[in-house]
Amino acid sequence: MRIQLIDNDPTLQKELAIRLQSAGIDLCESDARERDSLNEWHPDADLYVIGQHLHADSLAKLSRQVWPKPVAALLPQSNTARIMQVARDGAVDAHPRSASLESIAQWLIALCKELVAQENGKPLVHHFQHEGCPLMATLQRNVQRAASTDSSVLIVGETGTGKELAAREIHNLGSRSARPLISVNCAAIPDTLIEAELFGYEKGAFTGATRNRIGLIEAADSGTLFLDEIGELPLPAQARLLRFIQEGEIRQIGSVSSKKVDVRLICATHRDLSALAAKNAFRQDLFYRIDVLRIAIPPLRERGHNILAMAEWFIQQHAHRLGLPVRPLSQDSVEQIASHDWPGNVRELQNVIERAMVMSEGASLALSLSHSPTGPAQEAASSSEPHRAASTSEGPETTEELSLEDYFQRFVLEHQDAMNETELAQKLGISRKCLWERRQRFGIPRNKQRIA
Repeated sequence: MRIQLIDNDPTLQKELAIRLQSAGIDLCESDARERDSLNEWHPDADLYVIGQHLHADSLAKLSRQVWPKPVAALLPQSNTARIMQVARDGAVDAHPRSASLESIAQWLIALCKELVAQENGKPLVHHFQHEGCPLMATLQRNVQRAASTDSSVLIVGETGTGKELAAREIHNLGSRSARPLISVNCAAIPDTLIEAELFGYEKGAFTGATRNRIGLIEAADSGTLFLDEIGELPLPAQARLLRFIQEGEIRQIGSVSSKKVDVRLICATHRDLSALAAKNAFRQDLFYRIDVLRIAIPPLRERGHNILAMAEWFIQQHAHRLGLPVRPLSQDSVEQIASHDWPGNVRELQNVIERAMVMSEGASLALSLSHSPTGPAQEAASSSEPHRAASTSEGPETTEELSLEDYFQRFVLEHQDAMNETELAQKLGISRKCLWERRQRFGIPRNKQRIA
């Protein structure tokens, strides 16, 4: 692949040419005449990159001139406004010019790989590295099969395995890739708001509804709706969602008419929905509706040598994003990666690699892994537990470790009969509104005060 770099600095061109040559990329040389004119370029270049140059502000003109060849930008100021401007001018990507030469080279290599994949008509896999891992190779095949249809998909797997990335891959490889992908985390929206968020509402439907608002399902019309953590969806919302799936239509809160929508549905959960359905904690009819194509993402600990391949891939990605040089893993780090249980899965691996790249000194990356899922702080707390137990003798409740959420729920349940909402909020050091929101989140109904 050939790149035409339009930049005033010959040293930058020379150094980049050396680094790109090892990746099989040819950086075209530019003479003074070509650097001073937008009318003469190497016609056989596959990618044009404009940096510090007299015509850097003429990116839109350059894009039209070399079309359909792609254009990218090296920006002196990589702020949001400037990135948006070059995107409007036709740039396929942008990178800070102030970054290291290694970072710029890695950016160009990654960009060239993406352009080659697009040219060959092959989907470029960004998230699932399956070198030497049959489980991940199977996953990739299943993702591609699911993308070829419009059937509902249920993605299952432990927390941190990449369920949302799988959903995005299905959307990007499918026929709706040019349409919106709307992602909804069902666990992050209060039960009282979830139906309004999904289906929308009309003005005056309830207190605070001062205008009409479309729901997230309607926003995904002709595209894809991704419902993450669908196992946390309240039962009333499940009933309305079932009707949307069966009839292909929605009705806003407060409306008397329905709207037809064309939405491809992808759901994800880390919970066993069949077990929840057996206990009537999840609607069985809804479960059968969404469980059409099931894709199971294996946990990281089952992927064998693929873990090291993913670690190397994250090193490349973080080096590009952080502007840091690519460094190899130390031998001790390789052994730690192979023996670690990875309770946080891919998300944990990604964070561990990023921490090592920032904090490691020397020519190689040294990882710091805790073999306890609660981490070093909890291990230190556990080691001091005998001393704490010996110094207190009030009973088991005083030595029990409580999170803030556990403490809140226990305090409210124990005192709500004796205190009103204002007193409870004052004792907890929060506002009445915050108390109400937490009641909704934890499912603690407000008891009416007893009449003496």
